[in-house]
Amino acid sequence: MLTKVFGSAVFGVEATTITVEVNIDKGIGYHLVGLPDNAIKESNYRIAAALKNNGYKIPGKKITINMAPADMRKEGSAYDLTLAVGILTASGQIASENLDKYLIMGELSLDGTVQPIKGALPIAIQAQKEGFKGFILPKDNAKEAAVVSKLAVYGVTSIEEVINFFDKGTPLEQTVLDTRAEFYKNLEFPEFDFSDVKGQESIKRCMEIAAAGGHNIILIGPPGAGKTMLAKRLPSILPPMTLHEALETTKIHSVVGKVKNMGLMGQRPFRSPHHTISDVALVGGGAYPQPGEISLAHNGVLFLDELPEFQRSVLEVMRQPLEDREVTISRARFTVTYPSSFMLVASMNPSPGGYFNDPDAPVTSSPAEMQRYLGKISGPLLDRIDIHIEVTPVPFEKLSDEQKGESSVEIRKRVTVAREIQTSRFNDLPNVHYNAQMSTKQIREYCKLEESSKLLLKNAMERLNLSARAYDRILKVARTIADLSNAEHIQGEHITEAIQYRSLDREGWLG
Repeated sequence: MLTKVFGSAVFGVEATTITVEVNIDKGIGYHLVGLPDNAIKESNYRIAAALKNNGYKIPGKKITINMAPADMRKEGSAYDLTLAVGILTASGQIASENLDKYLIMGELSLDGTVQPIKGALPIAIQAQKEGFKGFILPKDNAKEAAVVSKLAVYGVTSIEEVINFFDKGTPLEQTVLDTRAEFYKNLEFPEFDFSDVKGQESIKRCMEIAAAGGHNIILIGPPGAGKTMLAKRLPSILPPMTLHEALETTKIHSVVGKVKNMGLMGQRPFRSPHHTISDVALVGGGAYPQPGEISLAHNGVLFLDELPEFQRSVLEVMRQPLEDREVTISRARFTVTYPSSFMLVASMNPSPGGYFNDPDAPVTSSPAEMQRYLGKISGPLLDRIDIHIEVTPVPFEKLSDEQKGESSVEIRKRVTVAREIQTSRFNDLPNVHYNAQMSTKQIREYCKLEESSKLLLKNAMERLNLSARAYDRILKVARTIADLSNAEHIQGEHITEAIQYRSLDREGWLG
């Protein structure tokens, strides 16, 4: 008897429906075809034990299973439940009516318990597009899939529930989620707040500008100056995610299995990989492609602490994603694109010893060591970072001050107003939402300068020997500063402040 059951494969951040054809005939054998990986090939052992422990069995006949399309590689243990249901219906142990109306996914334990899977949200989106009536999956993934409207989502804890549903008509409990209510419920305020930061008013100002315009920023300062503390608080002043951004972000995290027992993500992601990370782990890829850290930071913040400690090859692979806000991974057998629109926040010591330019500490690094240390960061990468700012240690008087600083809530209000100005400005541009995303053409249109401001910028460019990309960065930052001031046009003071945020372009830093 031939039976068809439906599962799904996730490739990149999109899903493709997989038709699992199970044919049982005379003879003996178990043949699984359609480019399955080792985890799927081993499924027959899990399925046999799960069925036996629930009063069923794999028939002692010739079983041929095809996973179509047969030329697409399939991976993971999430097909266990799909295959098990197919075997039971093909062998006549359970009824097969309405089987074609449901998409079924789940990993099986030996006792028949259904374990969580990866990629439930993109699978549910595709199932809804293709007109499936329902999606049967592990209970831990039910809320995640229920984000999709017009698709009945049934979370199950064991294979017995699925068998009884198809064979005896025992109803399954449907998971219903009010997407908007869930989204707003998850908009809790971040744990870290700028009110805890003593002093550092100029750095707070930089962070506010960076958040308002979505600019990349690098913090340069000695150990203990507060670089990491400041970076961790940046998400607390970013504007709340829109519903569309939350869906996009949740979809990426779903692919790597980080959305268990959760509906929509309400907080912007903050990713802080260790400096030993590989280039594949950062940008994504692998034999079975997975999103990297830059995609997991989509719509949020990627924090690279001690930037020169990262391998240079790792840093260089970020150059294209920083410009295009997506990363395309091409291999002989596949090409996949992941979104990667993130804010880069980096930190570094000013020298190998950490105390260069600190009048109270001796310089322990030679000029050659300094050059080698700073040379780990290429000029093209630094040009893609809009704001360079020095962080100095906070004096004892300010550290011991009991008075709290301005809270993240207050800063966030100003940032949100500035972002609203930018949203209105770029309303007719589909791929531009804030100043950091402007192209050269858009910079010329929206960052026009008066003659006095042009002269001021020209002198700075000549004195600091800035590149053309740095010129564009200064104009973008100046536009954001003007937006925070609610100024229609960029003024001289906005240009002056923006120029100050190019510390690494000054003579004495990079030779």
